[in-house]
Amino acid sequence: MAYSINDSCIKCGACEAECPVGCISEAETKYVVDASNCVECGACAAVCPVNAPNPE
Repeated sequence: MAYSINDSCIKCGACEAECPVGCISEAETKYVVDASNCVECGACAAVCPVNAPNPE
C-alpha cells in the first residue's frame, strides 16, 4: 500500500530527502507522494516530525 501525506504536513522536507526512490515532491501546501512509484518502505514516515506520511 503506497504512502500518502496528510494535511498535518509542515513542509519541512525531511521526507523528500529520505525517500530512496524520489517519489516525494513539494506541492503548494504540502509534500505529495507519487503512489505509482512508492515502494512502501516507510522511510518518509520514520523521519517526519508530525507523522504526516501514512499508508493509504
